[in-house]
Amino acid sequence: MRSRRWLPQPLLSLCLLLVWMLLVDSSSLGQWLLGALLGWLIPLLTQLFWISPPRIYRPGKLCLFLLRVLGDIVTANLQVAKLILGPVDRLRPAFVEVPMLLEDDLALTMLASVISLTPGTVSADLSDDRKTLLVHSLDVADEAALVAEIKSRYEAPLLEVFTCSPT
Repeated sequence: MRSRRWLPQPLLSLCLLLVWMLLVDSSSLGQWLLGALLGWLIPLLTQLFWISPPRIYRPGKLCLFLLRVLGDIVTANLQVAKLILGPVDRLRPAFVEVPMLLEDDLALTMLASVISLTPGTVSADLSDDRKTLLVHSLDVADEAALVAEIKSRYEAPLLEVFTCSPT
């Protein structure tokens, strides 16, 4: 665990390096070194602010989940375009309460972000007891179906990724 003290968030460090390289749009050695330095220093200097580092139990499932979300964003963009270009009276906007099984802060944040990133839906509020997420949707034909879809497509995979359970 001694390496954790000097490299507290290795995945974050790698992500910071990659984002830096994409931002500077240069592959010079100096940029790689500067990106590596930033990727090392930022997590090191901010480690006091991390209350409890998230534990990802199934990284493969997380990758599949992210691919699903990207596909859903593309599909939802097309559906929303069809809705807003069509007759306005076809829209059925509604607020829907989605009961949550997730307890991990990062998992809840990811779920709320995914819902907001998917066109046509927005995470509006999380109850004080963190058991209910209020979601606004542009077109709700069936509230129960929307709740079931959010729970099966997004919450269930996040539960698998962030919960240690025997498989």
